[in-house]
This record gives sequence, structure tokens and C-alpha cells, in this order.
Amino acid sequence: MAASLVISAPSSGVGKTTLTLALARAWRERGLNVQCFKSGPDYIDPAFHAAATGRASVNLDSWAMDRAGIAHLVSRGADADVVLAEGSMGLFDGVVAAGRSGTGATADIAEMLGWPVLLVVDPSGQAQTAAAIAAGLRDYRKGVRLAGVVLNRIASPRHEDLVRRGLSDAGIAVFGALPRHAEISLPKRHLGLVQAEEQAEIGKLIDEAARFVTAHVDLDAVLRAAASWSPQSVANGLNATPPGQRIALARDAAFSFVYPHMLEAWRAAGAEILPFSPLADDAPDASADVCWLPGGYPELHAGKIAANARFRRALRAFAETRPVHGECGGYMVLGAGLTDADGIRHEMTGLLGLETSFAKRRMHLGYRLAELAVPIPGHQAGARLRGHEFHYSTIVAQPDMPLAVVHDATGAVIAETGSRRGQATGTFFHLIAEDR
Repeated sequence: MAASLVISAPSSGVGKTTLTLALARAWRERGLNVQCFKSGPDYIDPAFHAAATGRASVNLDSWAMDRAGIAHLVSRGADADVVLAEGSMGLFDGVVAAGRSGTGATADIAEMLGWPVLLVVDPSGQAQTAAAIAAGLRDYRKGVRLAGVVLNRIASPRHEDLVRRGLSDAGIAVFGALPRHAEISLPKRHLGLVQAEEQAEIGKLIDEAARFVTAHVDLDAVLRAAASWSPQSVANGLNATPPGQRIALARDAAFSFVYPHMLEAWRAAGAEILPFSPLADDAPDASADVCWLPGGYPELHAGKIAANARFRRALRAFAETRPVHGECGGYMVLGAGLTDADGIRHEMTGLLGLETSFAKRRMHLGYRLAELAVPIPGHQAGARLRGHEFHYSTIVAQPDMPLAVVHDATGAVIAETGSRRGQATGTFFHLIAEDR
């Protein structure tokens, strides 16, 4: 049986990730096996979880995944002593979904799995009002249980006392209070946290966070408030057909993101993944039957990608006989050109006519449901794919045939249809699951 908790907050930016990493590392240092999950589509946090626990973390998404898929993914915690699911945004923040029960909110996962919520509360500029907010979250939705709170960014002992009194009057347990401690803040970028693999000092940051939290939070009391949980035995509930038998997968600092559960599902179905590095001027493996370029930050490496003639030449030759698919950053690299934030255009592979620019940034964010007009690797025409889009690039030109009719979570049609030309296809959204 694992002690299981969901770590959430009233809003973004309160300290959920730092607390999750600190608790995970602190309990691991006590000899406990800790399994982390990420509620929602954020693709960066699971890599931090893995750095803290030594175990792979995956996303649980109530909008994109059905219950069977979520049950299958959480079963990886069967041998853990502690299971932590880090939430996204505020506890109840999700989408107004069309034709789907799940909204993508952290509360969906807490209720579905029966895991109580450890709430991170930042009472900056407040005192007893923090208790009113916590009590409102506790009582907002039947079926979501509050274990208690950890206070973050406490200004002074007097401030802490006032906040604690309010929470005590509301009948809400306080497991600890963290004073302001900027040194353990994790670096950020325009898509959120800088990725774990880019940070040589990530281990030291997590160690410092663990020491800090251990000194101010009653870890034993938190474990006592957790749910005793044991996953039910379930068959593989993921519906993820691999794009090929042998998959050449771009994998380096520019192409670092693909959902871990997708790779696991491909391998479970018998596919072999053959990583290569475009930044090292590698060619996709000649024995592969498909090439997949995931997302990442190609705009930070656009000059190097443009200069790596061997990679670009080999990818064009590969696409003459076999399919190539790109997601978000990979899609941009399949295009004709990418203009960076300084307004400099870099030539990309030219497999598609797409032109993108970061010179005038515009955020594109949200769930996507795409109905394919033509096949892509692993999915037939007419397939309905659920995914998530998050980028700041602007489309300058998109001359190729559209790949799909794409809707947002409300059912509204959006302009980012993806592209297809010959054997090359691409989308701005990251695939999470095929709709059933």
C-alpha cells in the first residue's frame, strides 16, 4: 500500500513543483520508493520528478485520457511507498469541455483516484483570508478531500501565527510553513520551467529544497494524512499505436519533448526506438521505417540546425521513401524557415513550406482534438487525436495541404490545422492519446 497525495494550490506560481520535488527527495533519502505523476499536459515537470525520485514520471490527463488509460498509468506506482501527483494551475482549473466528462483539472484526478489534496498556500499580502480561500477549496466539490496545507513564502513569525490561527479556526491542518527562500527557485523560460536535462545543478537544487522543506514541514504528519492506496490490476489501457516498427527519434536539447507514456506504449507494442541528434549533425537511422521529430526549443538552436547540412540532407533523403512526422518544434524544423527572436531567418529542412517566426511572439495554448484528413504514422485518416498545444511562434506562411480539422476543448475550430506534403506531416499539438 502506498501513501498517496495530490499536491495542488489555489493558482499557478505558488510553489507546487518545488514542494513536490522536495518531498519526493526527502522521502527518498529516508529510504522510501517515491513515484510521481503530473496532472495535466505539462511536459516539463515529469523530468524534474524523475531527477528527484530516480523513477520515470508520466502525465495523467482527465481531458485527453479515459479512465482505463489513467488506471493503467498509475499502476506503475504499485511498488512505491509514496505516490505524489503534482497538479497544474489551480485545483479546480480546467476547460469547459465539449462531449467529455473530464476537464483536465487536478480535482478530476484527486476524485477519480481517491487521493487527498495537500494544498500549497501562498498567503503573501494576506493573513486570515488565506483560511477562507483554503476552506472554499475544501468545500467546493464533493468527492475532493483536503488533507491539509503547507504555507509558502511566509513573511515573519507574526504573519505565520495569524495565518495558522485562521486555518485552525476553519478546521484545516497546517503541516508546515516555509519562509521566503529564493535560492531554491527553479529557473523559468517562456514555456515554463527550464527543462531538467538543461540544468547541471538540478540535483543540488533539489537537495537544497529537500533540506529546506524537511526543516519546516512535518513529513510524518503529511504521510499520516495521505490515503493508503493500492492500484487495481488493469490491462494496458493506453490506445497508442506506434508509428512504425523501427522509429528514428530526434533526441537532444532541441528535440527533448515527447510524452513519456507515448514512448512506453510504443515499446510495449513491440516498436524499437532509435534516437539520433540533429544538433550533432546525425542522420536518422537508415534501418528505420519512420522518423519522428518531437517538440523542444529549436528556436534556441536554429543557427546550428541550419548549419548542419548532413542532418538536413539525410532527413530529406529519408522522406523520399518513408514517412517523417514533426510535433510543434519538430514541425517547425520540417518547414522552410524559422525566424528567431532577433529577427534572423534560418533555413530549415524544407520538407514542408511552413514559415514560423519568434520575432513577434504570440502564445498558442490549449487542448486540441484533431480529426485527420489523411494518415500520419500510426494513425489512419479519420482518426481523432487528443493533444495539447503550447508555443509562442507565429505562422508566417503555411502553403501546404491541411493535415486535419482541429478543434479546441470547447469544440471551436482553430486555424492551426497542421500540414502535409509528400511523406512529411506535422502538427503544432503534442499527441497524448487517440480518442475512443
